[in-house]
Amino acid sequence: MQHAFLRAAAIALAFALPSLALAEDKYPSRPVHIIVPFSAGGVADLLPRLVGAKLAEKWGQAVVVENKVGASGNIGMAAGAAAEPDGYTLVLAPAGNLTVNPTLFHNLPFDTYRDLAPVTLLAESPNLLVINPSVPARSLGDLIAYAKANHGKINFASPGAGSGAHLAGELLDIDAGIHAVHVPYKGIAPAVNDLLGGTVQMMFAGISTVIQHVKAGKLVAIAIASPNRSKQLPDVPTVSESGYPDFDVTSWYGLVVRSGTPGSTVRQLFIDVREALWQPDVVERLLDLGLTPVSNRPEDFARLIENESRKWAQIMKKANIQPQP
Repeated sequence: MQHAFLRAAAIALAFALPSLALAEDKYPSRPVHIIVPFSAGGVADLLPRLVGAKLAEKWGQAVVVENKVGASGNIGMAAGAAAEPDGYTLVLAPAGNLTVNPTLFHNLPFDTYRDLAPVTLLAESPNLLVINPSVPARSLGDLIAYAKANHGKINFASPGAGSGAHLAGELLDIDAGIHAVHVPYKGIAPAVNDLLGGTVQMMFAGISTVIQHVKAGKLVAIAIASPNRSKQLPDVPTVSESGYPDFDVTSWYGLVVRSGTPGSTVRQLFIDVREALWQPDVVERLLDLGLTPVSNRPEDFARLIENESRKWAQIMKKANIQPQP
């Protein structure tokens, strides 16, 4: 299935027109909708609104963001998978919906790789490993040693089973040979609240979610889960440089369309979205949100999805991760 997804991207590009003049004359001739599979107000909602506003200016057509929430994002993804393959319905897809949910959920009403095609990776955000200050550790080495000395007594929070935070915690368990107990919550806010209160001891979270608590001294930043250090917390080392090479749990968000969308339309979308994404005011706002713009090509985005799908399927099998009730 994953290979079919990659082939779909290649086919789309193969049919792209050498010149976009004809495509620009025909598309878009009416409003374009972007489905967001999560509620309004979060990063996953703000990102397409920022880009969509710039696209509306360029196209002279309205870009309407629709929040279709529920079932860990699967309701919104299903709506995009059922849309007409004409480029007028886009889907804002977080990493988990494209690389984790197809393995985690066995009865999805759509096939991610068959029914959706990549446009571009919009932005990525590092995850940060944070602990409650009561934990006697100020480095990853200290934390691992403490966890080994207290086998099964350390808890890590996540906003739900199969979330990036959950997978990061399980990956650290596997790589470091520890046994931290997963405590799933129904959302990021209650998870962070219990971490602040000391009910749980640690968690991985998007840097924008917890950085204010780190700066206030209410949480301790231990390591960045992405390959590179964060400009927002340059003194915090990565997990990789702390002794666990190739540890990478980076959150990201991309745009996909219904499979079968004409290659010329996919190509135009990629070019126009890339232009919108790199407008100076958009870049500045994204950096404020803890996001880094990317805008890779459809075939590169498809390759990323395929590689991460394979990686997380292996981790979920090892950790026996099941859907949260």
